[in-house]
Amino acid sequence: MSILKNHDLVSIEFKEILFEKRPCFDKDGSSVPGLFNAWIILNNPKQYNSYTTAAIKEVILAFRAASNDRSVVAVVLTSVGDKAFCTGGNTKEYAEYYSGNPQEYSQYMRLFNDMVSAILMCEKPVICRVNGMRVGGGQEIGMACDFSIASDMARFGQAGPKHGSAPIGGATDFLPLYVGVERAMMSLTLCEPWTAHQAYYFGVITDIAPVLKHNGKFIANPMINIERITDEYGRIVFGTMKSGTEMAKAKEIVAESVVDLSKLDEAVNGLIAKILHTFPNCMNKTISEVRKFKLEHWDKNKEGSREWLALNMMSEAKAGFRAFNDGPKDNREVDFILLRQKLAEGHEWNEELHRTISPQYQKETV
Repeated sequence: MSILKNHDLVSIEFKEILFEKRPCFDKDGSSVPGLFNAWIILNNPKQYNSYTTAAIKEVILAFRAASNDRSVVAVVLTSVGDKAFCTGGNTKEYAEYYSGNPQEYSQYMRLFNDMVSAILMCEKPVICRVNGMRVGGGQEIGMACDFSIASDMARFGQAGPKHGSAPIGGATDFLPLYVGVERAMMSLTLCEPWTAHQAYYFGVITDIAPVLKHNGKFIANPMINIERITDEYGRIVFGTMKSGTEMAKAKEIVAESVVDLSKLDEAVNGLIAKILHTFPNCMNKTISEVRKFKLEHWDKNKEGSREWLALNMMSEAKAGFRAFNDGPKDNREVDFILLRQKLAEGHEWNEELHRTISPQYQKETV
C-alpha cells in the first residue's frame, strides 16, 4: 500500500472547542475496530455554548479534519453540558467589540459563513446532538446538519428580531424547507421557541430522547403536553408547554430528577450504526443531493446577508446586543415601543437614541 497523503490545510491544537474521535458502534452495541466518529464539541457552557470568533475558526478546521479522516464514519456536532447546545454568537463579544464596528463584524460574518459552509460541505454525514437549547445561530448551524437528535428537554427557535438582528445566517434559508413558509415566518419573526416535541412534530429534527431520570427511571419531559389536545379555538395542539398548576407540579418533578444523557447518546450511536451498514460513497452522494436544497438558498444569500448584518451593527444590533449584555437580568431588551415612536418622529440613529431606549441607561437614571 502506498503512503497516504495528508490533505489537511493546517495542524491545529484545539483550545476553544473539543475534537474527539470516539468509537463507532455496530447495531449490537459492539465497537467496530478501525472506525470512529468525530465529535466536534462546543465548550463554553457558562455562556450557553455560544461560539466566539476563535471557536468558529476551530469548528471550521475540525470539520475539515473530520471530512478528510478516512476512519471517520460520521460527524457529531454537539456541546458540553445539558442546558444548551448553542445559543449562537457570543453576545458579550458582540456587545463589547463588534457593536458599532461594521467592518470588523463583516470579517466575523465571513468566518461564520465559512462555518455553515463547512458543515454543508463535509464529506461525512453530520448529526447534531442537541443536548439543550438550540437558539439563534445555534439553530442555524444545527439546521445545516444532516440529522438532529435532541434531548426532549431542548427548545428550538430564533432571537434575532428581539435582540437587534435578523436570522439570516441560515435560518431564513433553511427553516422554510423544513416546516413551510408560514410556520417558518412565525418562528423567525416572533421568536417564540418550540419544544423538542413540537420540533419533531413539525419535521425540524430526526428524533428525540428522554434525558430525565425520576426515581431511577427515565421519564418524558413533564413540562409539556405530549398528547394532542384541542385548544379553545378548536386547533390541534401538540407538544406545547404546560401552564398554571400543571407547570408548577411539572417543575417539582424536574427538581426531583437528574439529567442523564445516555439515551441521547444511544439514539445518536444507533443512527450512526444504520449509516454504517450502507455504501459510503452512495451515502455521501445521496446526502450531497439533499443538501443542494439548502445550498441553493444559502449560497445565493450568504454574502448579501453578511453585508447587511455588518451595517446593522451601527443601529439595531448595536442597541440590541448592548442591551442584552449590559441590561439588568430581568430586562435585556430595548424599549421597542419607545424606539418605534422615536423613529416615527424622524429621530436619527445616534448615541442619544441608543441611551434613550436601552434598559442599562434607564437603570442608571433611576
